[in-house]
Amino acid sequence: MSLTLLGGVVTAAPSAGAAEQPVIGKPVLGKDGCARIEKSLSTLADWPQVDSRFKGKAGDEQRIAQILAGLTLEEKVGQMTQPEIAAITPDEVRQYTIGSVLNGGGSWPNKDKHASQQDWLKLADSYWDAGQASRTKIPVIWGIDAVHGNNNVYGATVFPHNIGLGAAHDPCLVRDISAATARQIRATGQDWAFAPTLAVVQDDRWGRTYEGFSEDPRITRAYGYEALNGLQDRSTKRIGYNGVIGTAKHFIGDGGTLKGQDQGVTPVSEAEMINVHGQGYYGALAAGSQTVMVSFNSWTNAELGIDEGKLHGSDKALNQILKGKMGFDGLVVSDWNGIGQVPGCTNASCPQAINAGIDIVMVPADWKAFITNTVAQVNNGQIAMSRIDDAVTRILRVKLRAGLYELQKPSDRSYANSDDALKETWLARDAARGSQTLLKNNGNVLPLKPKSKVLVVGKSADSIQNQTGGWTLSWQGTGNTNADFPNATSILSGLKQNLGDVNVTFDEKGDADPKGYDAVIAVIGETPYAEGVGDLTRKTLEASKLYPEDLAVLDKVSGKGTPVATVYVGGRPLYMNKEINRSDAFVAAWLPGTEGGGVADMLVKGKDGTGFKGSLPYSWPKSACQTPLNAGSAEYDPLFKLGYGLKTGQRVTVGQLDETAGPVSCGSTGGGGTATEDLEVFNRTDVAPYKGFIGSAQNWGGTEIGPDGAASHAEIDVVQTDVNVQQDGLKATWTGTGPAQLYFQNPAGTNDLRGYLNADAALEFDTIVHQAPSARTVISMHCVYPCFSEVNATKLFTDLAGGAKSTVKIPVSCFANGLDLENINTPFLVYTEGQFSASIANVRWVPKGAQDPDARPCSSLS
Repeated sequence: MSLTLLGGVVTAAPSAGAAEQPVIGKPVLGKDGCARIEKSLSTLADWPQVDSRFKGKAGDEQRIAQILAGLTLEEKVGQMTQPEIAAITPDEVRQYTIGSVLNGGGSWPNKDKHASQQDWLKLADSYWDAGQASRTKIPVIWGIDAVHGNNNVYGATVFPHNIGLGAAHDPCLVRDISAATARQIRATGQDWAFAPTLAVVQDDRWGRTYEGFSEDPRITRAYGYEALNGLQDRSTKRIGYNGVIGTAKHFIGDGGTLKGQDQGVTPVSEAEMINVHGQGYYGALAAGSQTVMVSFNSWTNAELGIDEGKLHGSDKALNQILKGKMGFDGLVVSDWNGIGQVPGCTNASCPQAINAGIDIVMVPADWKAFITNTVAQVNNGQIAMSRIDDAVTRILRVKLRAGLYELQKPSDRSYANSDDALKETWLARDAARGSQTLLKNNGNVLPLKPKSKVLVVGKSADSIQNQTGGWTLSWQGTGNTNADFPNATSILSGLKQNLGDVNVTFDEKGDADPKGYDAVIAVIGETPYAEGVGDLTRKTLEASKLYPEDLAVLDKVSGKGTPVATVYVGGRPLYMNKEINRSDAFVAAWLPGTEGGGVADMLVKGKDGTGFKGSLPYSWPKSACQTPLNAGSAEYDPLFKLGYGLKTGQRVTVGQLDETAGPVSCGSTGGGGTATEDLEVFNRTDVAPYKGFIGSAQNWGGTEIGPDGAASHAEIDVVQTDVNVQQDGLKATWTGTGPAQLYFQNPAGTNDLRGYLNADAALEFDTIVHQAPSARTVISMHCVYPCFSEVNATKLFTDLAGGAKSTVKIPVSCFANGLDLENINTPFLVYTEGQFSASIANVRWVPKGAQDPDARPCSSLS
């Protein structure tokens, strides 16, 4: 057979009567030596074999076999186990021959958000020394979510999130940022970056949209290649001396879930999975990605006969496709407690996931039980020893290719004692400049003349927390202040650098009179969020409903005779017609990172010689519920198309846009009709308009549960906990000293939820019951007290005590008597007078949920 290169895809001329599998290798390179973003990608009829540039050294496999032969079963399973640093000591790493550790977002040495570089290195050394002190002396590797720089580390430069890099349309920039990130990781002693995210996002309601480079798989394909080149130091045999282990994540289809629901169902055909969601992996694996992280989503479509379910348990996705057809010979790692979502599994036990092809299991807290269970499952034949040996072979292969057997302890490696390695301000500023996307510039308001006198308004002008977004110091990116970023520049600071302090007046609320200024610069947009919490699901895309304070600021300063240039800081396109209409110029700054000065540079003439060059990596909606919205779809009609972006000096006038207000939510959720959408009440955090409260004699009016998931009375205590995924639940403990309740309520009024009774809905929630109730316990709904209805849940919770996570489904009809469903203000409340402890997560009303076989009969709740 012969091989022909077509648009970066090597296609094999078929032999007579046989269809040949496509082969993908090194992409076509541009004049700059980086992967070219192709004009089009060939349509693949099957999963391709990916030819990795990363071959490893001769003799590696023989060495691996020798090491493997000397390991006990317990030591092998230890290599497959990945605990979180807060849950394991260095001595336990030695004792259990643990192969790797991780720190989650918002986890730091000594639980200190401001941990120093030396603090990180000291802990890294201790884990390394533990591995060297073990019987096997196999090196321990530490993985970290370094998704836009080494973003967990105090003082580290943080780069634009991937959505901004997609706007820059520059694969070389991605390579350079990834290489800088590798140096930052080495500076604090880790070996492994859980990056890049290769999701091709199709519904911008997803809270991880900003982690995807683009809705366009062409961009993701090229960027995946260069991101791995940068992280792994572009060696052809082993990871380079200055590189770290990279991770292609999350395999596969996480960007294609229905309604953009995090960890939801991706209902696409196999052809779409191959040609859209697979593209980033072809680039990353061709560059030599040594690890692939499995996705939380499911792959299911009954009409197409696809029923893979949770991908953590999918033999087809992992063994047959990734390791088989694509030829991936590195290691597959699970996501945080991801195995616990596979039917029949728990966080500490899942032979299905290991048999499906997962090699390292991220089991943050329950790692001891996982080791015990997995060893037993091998001994009783649920997991074949050959599968364990394959997993450990892959782990050892990656460790050899990373050169770990020849390395010194982390504090003695390159960049480990370099504070400068954490600071990449020039590169970050340049990246921020390149990602700025100019959507409107009527009258060529931008760039401003040097020494222009400006009034700066808006909540994000002087908020480094807002401009860095999620996955920054903390998991959700919340709880930060400017003081947490000692080496950063806010957009306001950048304007002062460019225009001079005397020419910049800051008034966040916009109360100052714009008269006398050359321009108003309004910096508005989203506030930080990460996975789950950031999902919009049924919410509107209308910015003025999500962030009404921004429109209020613009209303104060627009139409006063002074031109207004608005800078939008956010992780996805939103319906912003009102905001754009009140702006003479409008810039999408995305999430620019710690160098907000790069945004400011683009607003002032002469500060960046190339001018605006960013283009939309995602299509921009023209209505509040226009999602999904992707180029190439049959009804594609955006406000601004994928790839749109004005250049400096380009004379284009954007006219008055339609300001028709969209609905409060997208999809039928109530009223007198029939509900079709889930009503989310609590999903990792409060879902507007509902807020969580506790109540007791100490304050029956309700004490709001804080953003940290905590609230406390003498009678009840609530803290954040894990039920399904990281920090998604509330653990409530009733002390028995008096009656108390946990509830979710709309403090602003009531909602018409009759449509849920019409839809035969169920109140559903996930729970782990830690202690059975000692007194009568009820679940109730309120239509403004004393209007309420309750069911007796004492036996329900008692039966669940001491078990694993359960999903409770109670028909809404069980509450119908005495409840005014047209005026519900409290859709979920748990009350008891005795001792009781339970964790609760994912509270929702689900249409047709009462029809599920496991829904509770009303008769069992009396």
